[in-house]
Amino acid sequence: MMIVMEKCKKCLSCINVCPVQAIREKDGVLEIDRDICLQCGCCKSCCASDAIVHD
Repeated sequence: MMIVMEKCKKCLSCINVCPVQAIREKDGVLEIDRDICLQCGCCKSCCASDAIVHD
């Protein structure tokens, strides 16, 4: 999974639903930690701006 920042509205709903806290904000940019991401799709399904995609 990856976040397309050009689409992201920084609503942070993805951070709130991630069961393993794999999404973090760093220097104004949201990042998914691929080492702990479960690829469960919770973040993708809650993203209203469709900014989270499979890479």
